[in-house]
Amino acid sequence: MALVRWDPMRELEDLQRRFFGNALMRDFAQGNEALQRTEWAPAVDIAETPEAYTLHAELPSMKKEDIKLAVEDGVLTLTGERKLEREEKNKTYHRVERSYGRFQRSFTLPAAVDETKVAASYDNGVLNVLIPKAAPPPPKTKEIKIG
Repeated sequence: MALVRWDPMRELEDLQRRFFGNALMRDFAQGNEALQRTEWAPAVDIAETPEAYTLHAELPSMKKEDIKLAVEDGVLTLTGERKLEREEKNKTYHRVERSYGRFQRSFTLPAAVDETKVAASYDNGVLNVLIPKAAPPPPKTKEIKIG
């Protein structure tokens, strides 16, 4: 009897073949998109300064024309689509881990922001949104007559 070294990856592959047959590996080898995640959402950082809120969204390899930003009724909505383009000849994909497809993220804004002055810029795959705070209303003073 020959001594065989234990290989945990081989055991995982055996389990995969038992449960799924060879279809999953065949799809992977043929470059089918069955292994890709179809829904994704960009990572976002939100910070606050005394003057404004800032939102930074990671949107690598996207064109700014494919990104839409809107403010309506106190909600900031970021939508877009990152497309997978496979026009390259003589290239076989063995692994595709980046996510592609449509996304939408919505954020409820605080009441004390000036929605009319929201501004955005896009640089090096990062969308930067500046949401200025509204000026606080002047304190109302009412003189009360003493009777």
